[in-house]
Amino acid sequence: MDKIYLITDIPGYTPQIGRLLSMMNYARHTTLEAVKGLSTEQLDFILDTDSNSIGSLLMHFAAVEVAYQVETFEGRELSEAELLVWHPALNLGEEGRAKIHGHGLDYYIDRLNEVRKKTYQLFATVDDEWLNRTDEDFWYNKPANNYFKWYHVFEDEVNHRGQIRLIRKRL
Repeated sequence: MDKIYLITDIPGYTPQIGRLLSMMNYARHTTLEAVKGLSTEQLDFILDTDSNSIGSLLMHFAAVEVAYQVETFEGRELSEAELLVWHPALNLGEEGRAKIHGHGLDYYIDRLNEVRKKTYQLFATVDDEWLNRTDEDFWYNKPANNYFKWYHVFEDEVNHRGQIRLIRKRL
C-alpha cells in the first residue's frame, strides 16, 4: 500500500492494465477505509424501506466485478448458477435486502478479495490491445470498449461508496 496514491505500472501487467488496476486498488482502499470497524448490525442497517445496506453495497461491488469478468474475459452473460449467487447483489433493492444480511465485515472483505484476486489473474492474461476491444452494442445501442467497462467497475464502486459514507454518518 506504499504506492496507493500512484497510478503507475504494476509488474506482470502491461502499462495501461497496470494503471487501470492502480485506480481500482485506490477505489477499493478508500472503500475499505469507509467500512473499517463496522459491526454486523451496522452493515445490515437500512435507512428506510427503499435503501440498501452497507453490506449489500459491498456485495454489489463483488457482483459487478464478477459480471464484468464473465462479460469481458469470457464473452458471455452470467449463467443460471452464477445468477443464483450474484443476482441479489447485482439487483440490490428488495431482493438484496431480503437475502444479504447477517454477515460480519470479514465475510464481505473475503468476497471482495476473492473476486479481485481472480480479476488480477485474468488481467495477467491480456494486454493493452485487449482494453480497446469494442462491443458495438453495449448500453443504449452505443459502443463500449473493455477499458470503459472496467472503468465502470470501479466508477460504480466510487459512486456507491458515497452512499456508504452517508449511511455510516446516520448510524
